[in-house]
Amino acid sequence: MKDKQAQSQSHDERRRGLFSSIKSGLARTRTGLTAGLGTLFLGKKRIDEEVLEEVETRLLLADVGVESTAAIIDDLTQTVARSQLKDIEALLAALKESMLRILEPCSEELRIVGHKPFVILMVGVNGVGKTTTIGKLAKQLQRDGKSVLLAAADTFRAAAVEQLRIWGERNSVPVIAQPSASDPAAVVFDAMHSAVSRGTDVLIVDTAGRLHTQVNLLEELKKINRVIQRIDPTAPHEVMLVVDAGTGQNALQQARQFKAAVNVSGITLTKLDGTAKGGVVLAIAGALKIPIRYIGVGEAIDDLRPFDGRDFVSALLD
Repeated sequence: MKDKQAQSQSHDERRRGLFSSIKSGLARTRTGLTAGLGTLFLGKKRIDEEVLEEVETRLLLADVGVESTAAIIDDLTQTVARSQLKDIEALLAALKESMLRILEPCSEELRIVGHKPFVILMVGVNGVGKTTTIGKLAKQLQRDGKSVLLAAADTFRAAAVEQLRIWGERNSVPVIAQPSASDPAAVVFDAMHSAVSRGTDVLIVDTAGRLHTQVNLLEELKKINRVIQRIDPTAPHEVMLVVDAGTGQNALQQARQFKAAVNVSGITLTKLDGTAKGGVVLAIAGALKIPIRYIGVGEAIDDLRPFDGRDFVSALLD
């Protein structure tokens, strides 16, 4: 009984610690959304159009996006019409519920089940933190008891291969790589066979940063897919797009472009701790309806957090 209580207490403490890190990471976005809202109510007996316009402006400045902002303001306007918003606390509660309606359908955890190896193909433009995300994710999966293999298929940049090797050495995760400028599909071919022969649980494939306009790189990605499916017709089991939340609406545009070009099944948003544009999470969820798997709120391994819409909104507004 005492052991169960100790485990429950440890779990609760860890959850509080993780929530605290998310809240800290979203501090700049939270300040932009909520700071000074209370002063708008001075001398007012009810929430009026001026207050809603100020909320709308703050949502847009936080890069919540036109589509999601319009949905939220429409919700708030209807609630005002029913005379259900009396003060700042009621407004924030209604704002929270409206945000949750957008985010909860996209709060879908990545589940590593049903396939061995479970193949994760990582895509995204250069500079978004893709390789770092791979390293953090590999470490977390390893800590959960899963064996992991990394494939350095971003042979376009020698630095990317070296960075992945460093992550592998640091975490004792094997990395399949070939010399710079090698055929990425050949690297993936070797990695797939290696993962099968080793009985590896998860294979994570790093790919070259690319935009939808780079036809040669998109064709390369299609070739990688064909090689993977030659060995396992059901793979890849996750195509994870990594975007930098700090780029705001550019992150949304990248997500749109990649969704149109490849079969993106999940999104990770990095660098939320360094931006006031964290509302882009709502923009992406509202516009694309793609599951958001992880958010990055710091440099530490545990700062790559599985996305939970309720925790995210609480960290923004509570």
